[in-house]
Amino acid sequence: MGRQDLADALDDELGKRLLPPTAVRALGRWLAGSGAQYVTGAGGHAVEYVPAQWSGVEPWPVELPERSRTGTARISRDQVAASTRGAAERSQWSEALVASYVWGQGRTGYGPHRLKEILAEPTVDDALAMAGATLRVEGAVAAYRGLRGAVKGLGPAFFTKFLYFLDQRHVLDQRHVLDQGCSLNLAADAPAAPRALILDQRVARVMRAHAARVGADMALATASDVAAWIWSDSGWTSHRYGVYLGWIHSATGQLAAAGIGWPGTRPDVLELALFDGVWNPVS
Repeated sequence: MGRQDLADALDDELGKRLLPPTAVRALGRWLAGSGAQYVTGAGGHAVEYVPAQWSGVEPWPVELPERSRTGTARISRDQVAASTRGAAERSQWSEALVASYVWGQGRTGYGPHRLKEILAEPTVDDALAMAGATLRVEGAVAAYRGLRGAVKGLGPAFFTKFLYFLDQRHVLDQRHVLDQGCSLNLAADAPAAPRALILDQRVARVMRAHAARVGADMALATASDVAAWIWSDSGWTSHRYGVYLGWIHSATGQLAAAGIGWPGTRPDVLELALFDGVWNPVS
């Protein structure tokens, strides 16, 4: 078999072998302990950043503190989602990107400089607007495909954050309908594909380690090499993003059925747990 055939075989097996019992136990312990705050969702997950470091970045989200503030501030996923929602409603797509980028970079010193370069690209607003429209109509994988390589300097690790928070806008809309006591047509309002999630280097490395273990178990030739190829540190194809979304959503269903209190409708909690290294497939 060629390398692509091996990759396809490994992807098929990953779809059958989701989380091993050791992973389910580790994730259950996390949810009962330090992850208890996320039992209803990952919205409270917050990072620290210094507003003053982002001086000169425009447009600046109105929901974020003024950049005259030299001390640290905290911003949560829920806050970024609300900011992204407001910016999208005003068709301020660069502003929506800023909120997600600040959250993603946190206190990293080179973040503001990179973001200024991205915002200076002439294609940025049109690309983000197109991604927003595609996300709503065709789903996360199609939106990913449209953004991949569309804006110089904006790679998947950060534009998947943009897509994730933009997709949370629709989740918030559905919650608002339910909070108002209105009925929700789940069939009509279902996304065209699984909800967008963040894929970055840390998560990809967990997937790589898991894929290598699965490949070794199935006696797949050069399993580690194939896993390293398909779950590289960056530059993932839209196909790879689709595989990732499918796996995370299926594994979330597995956890919800495991009797550990896992929130079955919030796959972003599993994404957060993988990012935090709650489960190490190598051990």
